[in-house]
Amino acid sequence: MRKLLPSILLLLYVSQSSAQEFTLPQTEWGVPDLQAVWKHASIIPFERPESLGEKRAYSEEEALALERSEQQRFDADNEPLDPDRPAPEVAESLPPIGNYDLFWRDDAQFIPTIDGEFRTSAIIDPPNGRLPPVHPGVERPRFESRRDDQSTRGRSSDGPEGRSLGERCLVAFGNLSGPVMSPIIYNSHLEILQSPGYVVIVAEMVHDARIIPITDERNPAAEVHRKWMGDAIGRWEGDTLVVETKHFNTWHRLRGYGVENLTVTERFRRSSDNKLIYGFTVDDPSTFTTQFSGEFPLSRIEEPLYEYACHEGNYGMVGILAGARTLEVQGED
Repeated sequence: MRKLLPSILLLLYVSQSSAQEFTLPQTEWGVPDLQAVWKHASIIPFERPESLGEKRAYSEEEALALERSEQQRFDADNEPLDPDRPAPEVAESLPPIGNYDLFWRDDAQFIPTIDGEFRTSAIIDPPNGRLPPVHPGVERPRFESRRDDQSTRGRSSDGPEGRSLGERCLVAFGNLSGPVMSPIIYNSHLEILQSPGYVVIVAEMVHDARIIPITDERNPAAEVHRKWMGDAIGRWEGDTLVVETKHFNTWHRLRGYGVENLTVTERFRRSSDNKLIYGFTVDDPSTFTTQFSGEFPLSRIEEPLYEYACHEGNYGMVGILAGARTLEVQGED
């Protein structure tokens, strides 16, 4: 097992001491400098386990025990397989680590603090840390028919348009680039770039780039020409960058729900040299009975972001569509 735990308390102490002495850097044009590559990874789940009720944070002892358990689980799952093992049963599922070993995956094994708290969930409002109720009649389907009803989004093999957005390399797998930028199993890094009047957030997965003008005026055409990652405008409130995004492409989803009437307000504040707090408030009166809010901690890394060339060597799409055509020739559904 990798020896990761002995230095945690020391690192926590150093991090807290550094935060107390932290002076927020400024750009040449006089706004807070958020520019860096930020690792978006944490054990913190989006929603709090129901068993924890309104428990907002773990104690230090609880957090260390959770981290230790997570590290042990990953080490056990990553043990080499016996080359002489018998063939698996047909119905046998993949091992818990899934079809990527730890060489490819970059799951979190720690709980970074937010304002000194080891949070039990990203959502902190409602107090139970869970999504608020939805209005009667609002459904949460896994897949939804396309508007032309010629195929089913995410599962049809009639053509590439029937596959999921991530599989088509249109946007990041999961929600790394939003709506509500959330960590995923690998390539979960965000790079923030700034210039006078603009902030750009580049997601490593599928190299999505959110271009955010610093302005009070939204393009009136944004509601008609819906962008994949929505129409974002930003402003500075003291040392915090506030970004309001709406008019998402309606093929998107947020936790399985539609986004046609969704507004996401995000807040970016740098709490130390190596930590950025990403806050979000979600408002969709057509889906949820009330707003909900939360925060994620992001950690700075000293590594560059490389292009995610999604379709290079991606034979999956070709194989899926070719297999579907073969089944059609054979007269199978």
